[in-house]
Amino acid sequence: MTSLVAAAAFAIFIWWFSTGLVLLLNRLSRTGVRASQTASTLLLVGSLYGLRHTAGQTDLASAYCAFTCALLAWGWNELSFLTGWITGPRKTAISPNLLGWPRFVESVRAILWHEIGILLVGGLIIALTWEQPNQVGTGTFLVLWLLRTSAKLNLFWGVRNLSEQFLPAHLAYLESFFRRRAMNAFWPVSVAAACAGLAWLIARALDPATTAPQAVGLTLVSTLLAMAIVEHLMLVLPLDTTALWRWALRADKRGQAFTAGLRSHPPLP
Repeated sequence: MTSLVAAAAFAIFIWWFSTGLVLLLNRLSRTGVRASQTASTLLLVGSLYGLRHTAGQTDLASAYCAFTCALLAWGWNELSFLTGWITGPRKTAISPNLLGWPRFVESVRAILWHEIGILLVGGLIIALTWEQPNQVGTGTFLVLWLLRTSAKLNLFWGVRNLSEQFLPAHLAYLESFFRRRAMNAFWPVSVAAACAGLAWLIARALDPATTAPQAVGLTLVSTLLAMAIVEHLMLVLPLDTTALWRWALRADKRGQAFTAGLRSHPPLP
């Protein structure tokens, strides 16, 4: 049980710290941003190698390694988006009068290249770990992708806390794609589905037939899923959604201020 508690604590810390680190790196000088993009790309390559190397291994260290490598791969997608490097063909705000399907199409165009990048990286991870015993990395990336997609849809349909402060000035136009309302019909469905998945993962982790390394891997993934559920709750509850990452939310060196609200992360967009 101690190993499971340690795994949960590790996942919570890395969720909190990696989110803040991505926000902070994006607010460096232009030279600093370019350096962080280069470093993140090198880490992406290294993480893919790490996932391939540990895919056939089922020891405790390999579970932690696969989990961390998947987060590094996800971090590349998040940083490339927040820096404006990989976003979408539309880079301007939409009219508040644009509704329905046209609004959805334009919203997708604003993040299209980013979404394709996520799919390509996710496809590589699945291919590198296909039919291998260690699926911690794949599970981690899938949880991040599914819950971040859910968060984006909730922001599109409307929630209380948009957390626009998490958007740097050069992406402020994305706020026009969000809608502020108490809740939308998709939110309870998405949270209920995530909770069901969390219950299933916890049950598997606590199953006596599950080996210790497998239980740790499941705990890492389930804790990350639990944090994503917390982020979904932060979308609708009357809370200060930036409090956890205030140390990372500061004006950049160009003196540009943040707009106000929350975009769930993830980071992660």
